[in-house]
Amino acid sequence: MNSGDVAWILAASALLCIMIPGLALFYGGMVGSRRILNMMMMCFGGMSIVAVLWAVFGYSMVFGNSIAGAGLLGDVTEYFGMEQLLAEDPNAPIPAALFAAFQLFFAGITTAIIAGAAAGRMKFGAWMTFAALWATLVYFPVAHWVFAFSSADGSVTGGWIVNSLKAVDFAGGTAVHMNAGVAALALALVLGRSAGWPKSEHTKPHSRPLVLVGAGLLWAGWFGFNAGSALTAGQSASVVFLNTAVAACAGLLAWAMVERIRLGSASSMGAASGLISALVAITPACGAVSPLGALAIGVIAGAVCSLAIELKFRMGFDDSLDVVGVHLVGGILGTLLIGLFATDAAPNKVNGLFYGGGFELLGIQTVATLAVLAYSFVVTWVIAKLLNVTMGLRVHEADELRGIDIAAHSEAAYLSDEEPVELGSPSRA
Repeated sequence: MNSGDVAWILAASALLCIMIPGLALFYGGMVGSRRILNMMMMCFGGMSIVAVLWAVFGYSMVFGNSIAGAGLLGDVTEYFGMEQLLAEDPNAPIPAALFAAFQLFFAGITTAIIAGAAAGRMKFGAWMTFAALWATLVYFPVAHWVFAFSSADGSVTGGWIVNSLKAVDFAGGTAVHMNAGVAALALALVLGRSAGWPKSEHTKPHSRPLVLVGAGLLWAGWFGFNAGSALTAGQSASVVFLNTAVAACAGLLAWAMVERIRLGSASSMGAASGLISALVAITPACGAVSPLGALAIGVIAGAVCSLAIELKFRMGFDDSLDVVGVHLVGGILGTLLIGLFATDAAPNKVNGLFYGGGFELLGIQTVATLAVLAYSFVVTWVIAKLLNVTMGLRVHEADELRGIDIAAHSEAAYLSDEEPVELGSPSRA
C-alpha cells in the first residue's frame, strides 16, 4: 500500500465532495430567485439519501461478487453495512474503506445531476423518494456493469460491460452522465412542463455569477473525478489530469464560438455550459486519448451540446436546466468518440478507428451506450410514473408560480423590506 496513492485518493475524494456545492451553485444560479433554495436542497438531499443507502447496501450491490456470475448485479449481502471494510488488507493498493468513500460521491453526484430536469416544480418529498429508488434500481446496477472489475484469478466476477463487452469508460460516461441524462429525460416527460413554459418569467436564471462560480467548482472537482479514477498517483492520473484540463477549455471556446456565430455574442451562461459539456464528454475518454484527442472531443462536445439544448423546444419536453442537452448528449459523444480517437499510447492502451483500430471499438462503445440508455430510461420512467400515481410529483401551480422555496421549505433566499414574504403553503410540497 503506497502512502502517496492513499494521499492522492483522499484528496480526490475531497475534490469530489466539492462537486456537490458546485452543482448546487451551478443549478441554483440558473433558476429563479424564489427557487434556488429548493434546487440546492435537491442536490444536497439527493446526495445524502444516496450516501445512506451506499453505506447499508449500495456498495455491495455495485462491488460485491456478481450474482450467479451474470455481471448484472453485485451480491447485496457481501458487504452489507460495510463492516468488512474495516479490516486492513495488506495486499490492497488503497484501503477498501477509502475506495468505498471515493465511489460514494460518484453515486451521489450522479443522482443529484437529475434534479436539474425537475427544477421548481417537483415536491421535495417526492424527489427524495425518487432519488432513493433511482439509486437502488438504476445507478447501483449500472455502476456494477461499468465499474466492477473481475479479479485476475477469477475469484470475483464483476459487471458485464467492463469485463465481457470490454467497453472503455475511464471515469463514468455511461454509468454517470448518460445514465443521469436519460433519466432526466424520463423524469421530465412524466413531470410535464413548468407553468407558462417556455416563456415564463419565473423560470429565468437569477444569478449568472453563481452559475460561473458553480462551474468553476465543478471543474476543480472533476480533476478528482477523472484523475482519481486512476487510483494511483502516477502516469495514468497525470495524463488524465492533462486531458481533462485541455478538453474543458476547448469546450468553453467552442460553445462561445457557436453562440457568437448564431446569436451575435458569447454569453457567460454559454461559457459555463460549454465547460461542463466538455468535462462530461472527456470523462469516459480521458484515459484513452491523447491531448489532441481530448481537444477534439472538447470542441465537438461544446459545439454539439450548444445546439442540442434546443431539442427540448423542438420536441416539447421541459428539461429545465438542460441536463439532457449537456449530460446525455455529452456522455454519448464522449463514449462513442473513444471509438475514433483512442490511442494505445494513452493509459487505456486501445486504438480507435483513427489510430488503426478499425470499427471494433466503436461497435463495442455503441452496444454499451444503447444498453445503458434503454435500461435507465425504462426503469426511471416506471419509477416516476408509480410515484406520480401514489404520492404525486408536482407542486400546486400556485406554489410553483410564487416560488417553490416557500412552499417546500418555508424559507426565502433573498428578503427585503420592499418584498415581505408570507411563509407557509397550503400544499406543503
